[in-house]
Amino acid sequence: MHGYRRFCNKIYQATKYVLGKLPPSFKPRLSACPTPKKSLAERWILHKLTVASRDINAALADREFSNAAGIVYGYWYNHLCDVYIENSKAILTSGSREEQESALQTLYTALERALTMIHPFMPFLTEELWQRLPRRPADSTPSIVKAAYPVYEKDMDDPVSEEAYELLLEVSKGIRSLTAEYSIKDSAEVVIQLFDPPSLRTCIDEVASIRSLSGKAILLGGKIQIISGQDEKPRGAIVSPINASASVFLKVKGRVDIDVEIDKARKKLNAASEGAKKQRAMVHDEEWKHKAILSVQEPERKKLDNLEAEIRELEESIGRFETLKLE
Repeated sequence: MHGYRRFCNKIYQATKYVLGKLPPSFKPRLSACPTPKKSLAERWILHKLTVASRDINAALADREFSNAAGIVYGYWYNHLCDVYIENSKAILTSGSREEQESALQTLYTALERALTMIHPFMPFLTEELWQRLPRRPADSTPSIVKAAYPVYEKDMDDPVSEEAYELLLEVSKGIRSLTAEYSIKDSAEVVIQLFDPPSLRTCIDEVASIRSLSGKAILLGGKIQIISGQDEKPRGAIVSPINASASVFLKVKGRVDIDVEIDKARKKLNAASEGAKKQRAMVHDEEWKHKAILSVQEPERKKLDNLEAEIRELEESIGRFETLKLE
């Protein structure tokens, strides 16, 4: 009960935020489909919206109401509120006029359809909030009850943008995790190392998004540096391997106890080594290769690649800590 009460408040606060950002002259565009000028974050949220619309309609058609409720709950909480709204704050504060207008249009679309999508489960709250939104041209719908329910739109389906933005989310999550683990609350110095050209280009182009999602340790005087896999790894830093394509380093020299950090890194290394040993035994097992379909084998091989990358990074991190002790 308390959890869903907080969820209702989340919906109210998200709507209040969007309405507070819409200027009196704001007019929603006729079409909600993305344009080539939309940012990566916008393409990502519209992709999540159309996928959620597809999945919830399928669940409702199959009378899987609990599954349908979970789909719209996940879209609201995990995608709209916790990610896109947070990302939009930086754009609406420091973006160009064109970027701000595009972000507002996407915020409107993401919110309006989110309210419509969840209306069957929360009719009274959504009606009240929906009535406060401006309408698209020629839309005279009197009530959310009669509004068109969101459906899948192919033009919004963009798995390439989804993959690119998910990398940013994982990187920013790694930064937040490191700064929290080492109690660094401001002026954090972070280095992001990318091991393939597409990932490197994505992070360079979207460093503002990474900053906006990385927490107060970065927002309050923090620095982010992006390097390639060929560049020398930073000294005096601990590492958080993200996946086979990326690692995050937090500079900690002079801010933490080196011996304690070496002990932590060794424990993580032991756990990763055990995980890799089990994963390696499975993916190299001939019987498993024969029985498992390719769509099952590929994620398991990727998991092994990520574990092996984590082991390499942790071994190097321990070595750098040992060097720090001698400096």
